[in-house]
Amino acid sequence: MFARMIDDFKESTGSALRLTSLAAAAALALFVTTSFLCAAAFVLVLDKYGLVQACLAGAAIFFVVSLIAAFSYIARKKQIEKEARARAAEAARSAVHSALADPMLMAAGLQVIRAIGIKKLIPILAVGGIALGFLVSRNAAAGDQAPAE
Repeated sequence: MFARMIDDFKESTGSALRLTSLAAAAALALFVTTSFLCAAAFVLVLDKYGLVQACLAGAAIFFVVSLIAAFSYIARKKQIEKEARARAAEAARSAVHSALADPMLMAAGLQVIRAIGIKKLIPILAVGGIALGFLVSRNAAAGDQAPAE
């Protein structure tokens, strides 16, 4: 159990480190490219229109680049969160499936059936099923309510 948690932590840390280093390299390259493009646009606008208009054109270019970077960051963050939720749901399904597929659990269940008897076990299972249904409906009703912030 702890080994799986440690492996997940190592994987997420490595992924975050690679993503951060790629983002830093891309940001540096984008900064240099944008700087040269802004210098060229500044000189072009300065020759045609004047100093104030050239400064405003440079600010507009940097503003557009900032908006693109912000939207890219938000989109990537949402994608990572979506992947994390899918991975957590898959891990939960896998844990339940592996517990039900365990031969020792099945053997213990068969021994309980043999010891108690199938005719006595049916009412117990019915009551347990009703209790489980109430528990699930109560949890679903609690999940529908918006959390207070």
